[in-house]
Amino acid sequence: MQNSLAYNAYSQNQVGIESSQKLIEMLYEGILRFCARAKVAIKNEDIEQRVYFIKRTTAIFIELINTLDYEKGGEVAHYLSGLYTREIQLLSLANLENNEARIDEVINVTKGLLEAWRDVHSNEEMA
Repeated sequence: MQNSLAYNAYSQNQVGIESSQKLIEMLYEGILRFCARAKVAIKNEDIEQRVYFIKRTTAIFIELINTLDYEKGGEVAHYLSGLYTREIQLLSLANLENNEARIDEVINVTKGLLEAWRDVHSNEEMA
């Protein structure tokens, strides 16, 4: 509950432009899409495609880290920075180990982030 309130406070302090809200949602969706493709590449033993999609996913997490506003976001921004960094580590391990389970961890976390992001912004629209 407290994390939800902190996240809500963080998101309200972000630039209130609808397009930036949609952009974050699209980035999370991109992570899910590229992770799914990386899993297919692992199943198909396609090293080139695995590396390609893991790199694309990592690039999105780096972009998300770069967009964090630590002044306005406070604890939540720092939490998200650590979380995004952990997801990058998991992607690196997935690539090194050729491990779908690591990618599944990233998918599960990202689904939670996307759901929370949508909930926060749908509640803002209703207010």
